[in-house]
Amino acid sequence: MAAKRFLDEPGSNPDQPGDQKRMRTRPSFASVIGEAVMVNSLKNFCLALEPMLRRVVNEEVESSLRSSTSSLTRSSSLRIQALEPSSLQLMFSKKLLLPIFTGSKIVNLDASPLQILLVDTRGDQMVSKCLPHPVKIEVVVLDGDFPSNDSNSWSSEEFNNNIVKERTGKRPLLAGDCLTVTLRDGFAPIGDIEFTDNSSWIRSRKFRLGARVAPGSYQGVKIRETMTEAFVVKDHRGELYKKHHPPMLHDEVWRLEKIGKDGAFHKKLAAERVNTVQEFLKLSVVDPQKLRRILGTGMSEKMWEVTIKHARTCDLGNKHFIFRRPNCTITLNPICQIVHAIIDGNSYSIKELSSIRGYIETLVRHAYLEWNSLEEVVGVSSNTPLLTQGEPVDQYPNHHQAIVKSIQPIGHSTDHRYIEMENLPSNAHFGYNNWQITSSYLGAAAEPGIHYSFSESSSDGEITPKSYINGN
Repeated sequence: MAAKRFLDEPGSNPDQPGDQKRMRTRPSFASVIGEAVMVNSLKNFCLALEPMLRRVVNEEVESSLRSSTSSLTRSSSLRIQALEPSSLQLMFSKKLLLPIFTGSKIVNLDASPLQILLVDTRGDQMVSKCLPHPVKIEVVVLDGDFPSNDSNSWSSEEFNNNIVKERTGKRPLLAGDCLTVTLRDGFAPIGDIEFTDNSSWIRSRKFRLGARVAPGSYQGVKIRETMTEAFVVKDHRGELYKKHHPPMLHDEVWRLEKIGKDGAFHKKLAAERVNTVQEFLKLSVVDPQKLRRILGTGMSEKMWEVTIKHARTCDLGNKHFIFRRPNCTITLNPICQIVHAIIDGNSYSIKELSSIRGYIETLVRHAYLEWNSLEEVVGVSSNTPLLTQGEPVDQYPNHHQAIVKSIQPIGHSTDHRYIEMENLPSNAHFGYNNWQITSSYLGAAAEPGIHYSFSESSSDGEITPKSYINGN
């Protein structure tokens, strides 16, 4: 019909405007053919595109399904692991060196840098453990009261809740560039870290150092946290008054335990010109009763034991002091104990010295009074424990004995010999039983029959050094 109308157009009435309008809007044959070709091409294109679209959609759906399955499996695994206690735990390698002061490097008991280990706690012994990949470890400060009753059981939530932060307006409590370290091959070294504030402002007045896996850095098997013992952090200015362990001979006497700087004991000792650890030890050897009188009743027996025990750890060095008289030469260590003795050109065994006890006492007391004029020599190290009052040797039949050995004396005729004591056990000592200190320094005669003994101490109960004789 459309074609028929098109053929009849030449005979149509030109005066009818509607027919002219219709002719202008009718498409041409070429346009109809073009549209048909375009529709056909689009259909063919869609048919060609459909397989590719199906393949892409299938791949994306499969990928999403795999991801969802993996996520569900991992979540289930983590929930199961959370129910089972882990055997992996962090651990500090050694105890800390105490006391700790603000601004001072925190180190181990042997002054080595801190180190964190990873151990497996299954079984009777802890075994070092290595992970196949590095783990970030964070060092934190904990409240000294945590965990309660020093329990070794806590949850991660409890651990995190007891982390101590700095006071308002203060610097971070821990300073250093190693607060987060990397655990590799089962250990993580910690560099220089220090406290910036003391521990007096929290209720327990103590801190602990703790270590945990850095949050968000690890998704494997749970690793349990660790912590050190509780300790006090003091202000750096307190370091000026701290005790020395061990003390040195030249240290001021208030460096000893129980003797405070400018305190009552310090003032009493200073009044008697006992100003250094060496002077304290010399007087404790020559006249311990006088030393006790100087300190007075304010120093209890227990305090005295603590002080003298601390003093006994002093390094004596290798200096010796020679006291000479026309018929004798004695060599003393820095605290007035006899190391070598030559009397009338003869050497004496240890038991033979007991027969001239009074004479030996007199020589040592003279040497003590004339200390500044004694000849000073450098000899074999005298770093042995201070000697204490002895007990009869038959009470300790299984202990080591001193080796008495004759060698050529220094600075004397080759016919003379001196007594050298060596290879003493660490707590060996010589002493006189029931030794009474007399006030007379002169004219003391030999006192035969006084019992003399060598023994090895079995306890620290009697620690007052009363012997003039030192093993070397």
